Formats: sequence, C-alpha cells, structure tokens
Amino acid sequence: MTLNSSVTGLIGVIRRPQSWLILALLILITLPHYKETFEQPGVITHVLTDFGLTRHAFERILYLAPIVWAGFLFGWRGAAVTSVAALACMLPRALIISPSPLDAILETGAVFILGNVLAITAESLRRERRRRFQLEETRHELEASEQRYRALFENAHDAIWVQDMEGKIVAANQATARLTGYDVETLVHMDVKAFLSEEGLELARVIRQKLLRGETLEGPYDQRIIREDGTEVFLRLSSSLVSGENEPAVIQHIARDVTEERRMHENLRFYLQQVTRAQEEERKRISLELHDETIQALVVLSRRLDELASGSDGLPESGRQRLEKLRQDTNDIMQGVRRLSQDLRPATLDRLGLVAAAEWLATDISGYSGIATRVSVIGSERRLNEEVELVLFRVTQEALRNVWRHAEATEAEITVEFEEDRVRISVTDNGKGFNLPQRMGDLAKDGRLGLAGMEERASLVGGTLTVQSQPGVGSTVSVELPA
Repeated sequence: MTLNSSVTGLIGVIRRPQSWLILALLILITLPHYKETFEQPGVITHVLTDFGLTRHAFERILYLAPIVWAGFLFGWRGAAVTSVAALACMLPRALIISPSPLDAILETGAVFILGNVLAITAESLRRERRRRFQLEETRHELEASEQRYRALFENAHDAIWVQDMEGKIVAANQATARLTGYDVETLVHMDVKAFLSEEGLELARVIRQKLLRGETLEGPYDQRIIREDGTEVFLRLSSSLVSGENEPAVIQHIARDVTEERRMHENLRFYLQQVTRAQEEERKRISLELHDETIQALVVLSRRLDELASGSDGLPESGRQRLEKLRQDTNDIMQGVRRLSQDLRPATLDRLGLVAAAEWLATDISGYSGIATRVSVIGSERRLNEEVELVLFRVTQEALRNVWRHAEATEAEITVEFEEDRVRISVTDNGKGFNLPQRMGDLAKDGRLGLAGMEERASLVGGTLTVQSQPGVGSTVSVELPA
C-alpha cells in the first residue's frame, strides 16, 4: 500500500510542468558551469572578481534557485531531491576540473546546505502562514457559531439559564425572565436559592452531585420555584454539566413551565380517586344489601321449601322431588349471591385486614378454579390504612383472576411483605406467561386492561406496579405502597 502510494506520488510529480522546468533550469546552469576553463576572462568575470567571486563560484550560487524553487513547489522532499541533483552536477567539476578543489568542494557543500536550509525555512514559513490562516478561519467559525448559539439562546421558547457550581446564575435568556418574573439583569449573578424552596434545594443538590459523579440523568425532572410575586411555578427541567479545558464547570438548565399540566394532572388524579372511592362505596353498599336482604330472603325461601317438601304428607313423590330440586336451586343461587357479595366487598377485609382477606382469596380461587394457591407473609403483620389495604386487595384480586382466566397455571402464591414504611404484595404463578411491552403505559394499548387498571389504582395512592413475565416461565405481579 505504501509502495503504491509512493509510485503514484512520483508519477504525479513527473506529470507536473514545474518539475520539467526545474530540470531545464538545472541543465541551463550546468552547461556554462562546464564551459572551457581556459578561455579569456570577459567583462562578467572581471565584475565578479571585483566582488570577490569567481565565475564558477557564481554559477554554484545559481544552483540555489532550482533548489529553493523545488522546495517552494514540492516541500522539503522536493528540495532534497533537487539539491542532490545539483550536488551531482557540481561535484565532478569541483573534484576533477577546478584548479582549487578544496575551495570548490566547500562552495559546493555550502550551496547544498544553504539550499536545503532555505527550502526548509520557506516550507516552515508556508506552514506557519497556512496554520495562521486555518486558525483565523476557525476563529471566524467559532465567532459565527457563538453568534448562532447566542441567537438560539436568547430567542428560545424554553427558559435556559447557566449557573456556576456555587449556584450563581451567569447567563439567562428572556424566557427565564418571563418565567421567574425577574429581568435578565437581575437574574445574572443572582443565587438560585432565591427562588427555590427547601425541598427544591435538596433536589438541586442531588442533581448536582449526580452530574459531578458523571451519572446520566434518566430524563427531565420536575422542580418547583417561587416567582418574584410569590406564586409557585412547576418546571420540567433538563440539566447538564458543561465544562471546558481552561474554564470552570457550569450547569446548564433548560426548563419548561408545566404548572397547568401539573394542575390538570392533579385534578385528574383527584377525580379518579373520587370516582374510585365512589365505586368502592357503591360496591360496599350493594354487598351489604345482598348480604342483609337478598341472601337472608333466599335463606328463608330455602327453609320454607324444605318444610313444604318434608311436611306435606299427601304430596306425591314427584312433587316432593320437584320441591327438593327447587330448594337445591335456591341454595345454589344463594351461594352465587354470597360469592358475588364477597367479590364486591369482602367483610373479612374490613374486619380482619389484608392478610386474612388474601387467605380468603386463596381459598376461594382454589375452590372454584382448582389452582393450588397459598399465602406467605414476610415481616411483622399489621393493619394498614383502609385505602391502602383496599388497593392491595383489589390488585391481588385482579391478578388472581388473570391467573385463572389467562395463565393456564396450576399453582399460584400470594406473598405479603411488611417493611417499616412500605408494604409489598406479589402474586406469582407457574402459567404460560407473556411478552411484556417496552413501557408499562402500553399495557392498555396491548389490550391488557386488567394490568393497566392495577397500575392506575397503585399510582393513585403513590404506589408502583411491577410486572415480570416470560413465555413459558410464568408471571409475577407486584405492587408496593407506602404504609
């Protein structure tokens, strides 16, 4: 590869007209250099003698022209090749023909050395001039880039400000001024502590430490600031560490006002909480009515049918069998209504708590589905907030229904973990499993409305839902809530 490049470069040099001009110049200088030595001195010879030069010494000096020219055109390599060629032209005369060989050799060596020095100097100057030109171009590009960035910075719709590591703002755009209520001149050199609450300061310290450790922030985060007029604004911030070789590190923030979005989200959450509570209250009311009225009426009906079937002596056997069948049907209906009442709002949950309700769920699903279900408790069992217990129960109930309807499992386990400030409940099965979407938010889009409903219930009380599943391995649904 190197040989081919060298050959290609040599061919390129040979094809250039300047190469032949340098060769012609060498020939033109060499021919008179070897002209008859014993001719009568002319006028030029007398003039050179007056300046302390011989004719042939002057001709040797002329060899500097092609050497310097070659260096200018082809760099130091071209100068080196030309100086070697000039040396080859001068040496025979200096060694054989010259009446003063020592002086001729010294003059020849001086021309060789001086030619290369001049060529190298010329190339260095040319490189320095090129470097200065490139630096000038780079400077212009940097200035243009800085102007473009400044225009983007000033005219950006999002608020952008830069602060040093002490929290002092060193630059801010007009959007930041509109957002905070302070003008740009006031913002510059202002400490961010002026519009951050204690909670916001703590979050800012955490973000700063992560950036200094080189950690990548997972994404934009929400921060609350206090405007000049005292009102609160919620921002969605993207922060990054900016550092230069000779400049101190600074933190750049890009912020967007999400106050209205946050309020709408909070209102929606409140609305969903109220709807969920209303649903649970209605479930509880219907469950009590079914238990206190419908089931009691069915019990009375069953007893009357039993009395009628056993106390009518004149009743034919076929009629007695029909009454017995009606009594059995009534008992079956009563069991179904009792199960419906328990599903709507089990009395066990309100009276005995989460663990007892989970055990009832395990027994119930084992009874009607044949799936062997057990309950494990980790930590010290305790009663929880009514809303927390209800959410955990509903998630467990929905998870077990999914196991029964879709998982094709033979075993399931409910694990309840009590920690000091949190409680976690998991439902694990040995079913066929499924492929999880990339994001939990895609559950509803993929048709898994039950899981989407569980996640929504958990988020309403500040909890998180985690789903783990693989085809052929089974699934685990876990929900964790503060307690």
